Amino acid sequence: MSEQKKARRLSFDIPLDATGIADVTAETPVKVVVASAGKILHAGLARFDKQGRSVVRVELSDAPDTAQIIIGPPDAADDDLPRLQTISRTVSLRAVQEGKFKLDPIVISPYYWHWWRRWCREFTITGRVICPNGQPVPGARVCAFDVDWWWWWASRQQIDCVTTDANGSFTMKFRWCCGWWPWWWWRIRHWQLDPSLIERLRPVIEQVPDFPIPIPDPRPSLDVFAPVLARDGQATALLSQPFDPANLPALRERLLPKFPLIPELEQLRIWPWAPWQPWWDCSPDIIFRVTQVCQGEVKVIVDETIADTRWNIPTNLSVTLVANEQACCIDNPPPPEGNCVVVANVCSSLTGSIGGNLGASATPAGYLNPGVAAIHGDRPFAGTVLIGGLFGSAAQVDFYEFEWATNPAGPWQPMPAAAVGNFKRTFWGPALPAGVTDFHDVSVDFTPIDGRLVAPTREYFEANNGPGTWGMSRFWVSNRDLLLPWLTANTFGDGVYYLRLVGYRNTGTVTNPQLGAPQILPICNTERDNYLALAIDNSTSTLEPAADIVAVRINGNPAGACATVNAGSGGTLEIDFIAYDVDRHLAFYTLEATYGKNGRVNLLACPGATLTPIPLLPTAPAADFVGPDYGAARAQGAAAPHWRGGGLRLTIPNLSCAFPQTCCYQIELRVYKRTIVSCNYDYHPRQLSFYSLTVAV
Repeated sequence: MSEQKKARRLSFDIPLDATGIADVTAETPVKVVVASAGKILHAGLARFDKQGRSVVRVELSDAPDTAQIIIGPPDAADDDLPRLQTISRTVSLRAVQEGKFKLDPIVISPYYWHWWRRWCREFTITGRVICPNGQPVPGARVCAFDVDWWWWWASRQQIDCVTTDANGSFTMKFRWCCGWWPWWWWRIRHWQLDPSLIERLRPVIEQVPDFPIPIPDPRPSLDVFAPVLARDGQATALLSQPFDPANLPALRERLLPKFPLIPELEQLRIWPWAPWQPWWDCSPDIIFRVTQVCQGEVKVIVDETIADTRWNIPTNLSVTLVANEQACCIDNPPPPEGNCVVVANVCSSLTGSIGGNLGASATPAGYLNPGVAAIHGDRPFAGTVLIGGLFGSAAQVDFYEFEWATNPAGPWQPMPAAAVGNFKRTFWGPALPAGVTDFHDVSVDFTPIDGRLVAPTREYFEANNGPGTWGMSRFWVSNRDLLLPWLTANTFGDGVYYLRLVGYRNTGTVTNPQLGAPQILPICNTERDNYLALAIDNSTSTLEPAADIVAVRINGNPAGACATVNAGSGGTLEIDFIAYDVDRHLAFYTLEATYGKNGRVNLLACPGATLTPIPLLPTAPAADFVGPDYGAARAQGAAAPHWRGGGLRLTIPNLSCAFPQTCCYQIELRVYKRTIVSCNYDYHPRQLSFYSLTVAV
């Protein structure tokens, strides 16, 4: 067996010379690292005497043949020092041990001394995450990223992630270094295409001769510039070399004259219009991404892009991040005064904006935005309708139910069980009765008690679960004031309904509740008994609304679906179609011709186009008003809240508007209702009908 290599112990001194530095003291040390083959063998601080000299004693138990001595800023991490542009010496430790070599003092120049005080600094970011209404967002994960971009590639480096407290506040502290070797800085970055950069650069590329628009590759490459630099020998030499970020300044000099001057791109710091050496960026450029786990789902509530970049932040930065509508916010408004109730909102609309309710027009009752002559006016509800509200500060209500009627004077009937939805409230804080601080769900179930289908009030729950902690260490963040998910589909026909809340005291125990006398509380600050007017329109078939392209004629001649038509001599176009809602809640319709690649013609806007009501039986009678939207129909004489539409004929006197070139065309009819379905304010139900033909012009 061969004899194992014996470990070589070695002790030697590293002399340092900072005599050329005016402000050097024992309190301004430098870091000395000895490394070999990527491994740190020794690391420590060197402190100077009054003359600016220092000697570092190094003792190695297993010395390699050669090593690198690196001098750098004292607050840099040991592993980072070889990656920074510092003072370094490569020495033969074998020669040192054999006495053949003695280290000369390593001189520290004023240049490095100046930069080392700035290369690594401590940064603190404080801030809050709030909802648009100013309420705090607790338990959100806030991540800060340093962002850089080059041409149309962007890179995000995560700096830190912290969690917001009950006030939505957060603090993150981190150390940031600069002065990296370009190759190392590039190596640790992950790049991806940025759509906003591509959008800005494409119009510029189209102006450059001999620069075909390339297919963007997710990996940065200098090959993208080869076409425009094909006849530039020096630039071609740079492109042929292995990618080295240090060569970018020289390449920029060759490339910049090829492009038009775009001040906007220079202001956005897009290379080559702006110089780019981010390894020397001693102050990070920050964007944020915030997520929150609430109601069992991970939701992105803040997602900033490069357009939101905070360039060169100070060492102490304060920010306010406004979350989107998906955030769960602390919701703790004070109750109104008195023994009363306010049924305050339906979905995300205040009841004062719904006809027939306090603060709104009396008619049309139950419709959102009553009497407004626009597509957002006179909107009924359907599906699951969320109803929320608040009890007054003096209300003595432990359980409640909803009754319904078709007249505000009654008679009132109990809500059927099939129309009553259970739900969950979510709070932030310690679990009940005690436990980890996080988001926690509380089930709110409508349960039969004494023959009535009732649910406990939030106030009753708080009084019997962690009393004294609500608003102190526990905070509601979701469905705090939700009272009822009203399940109208298949339970209530179309029409206007009135709902009222009935309250009860618990005359039994927590485990065996009993209901006291029913209470019809007044609306707060009034003497009027509470009730809510709502119009319901549940579509019961695919014909609500009806959409159909019945016939197409060119110059009076039928053009069947999939037909090929010669329209070279011009002429007229007629389209018979149906845009019809039997419940008379039509919102609007569109009629377009699409063709080629992203070609689109609004047929209703063609010069001289006319709409004529015609019966298209058996599906639809002639349109009552042609529209094409509810606002236009109101101006034509439709009486709120009704517009049904029906059979229509569009006549276009000039074929060239509808069919500008020889191509395959698809005529697309889309018809929309005003109904708000399950609190979705998009316009639906909606229907699509299309009709394809080839037209030669």
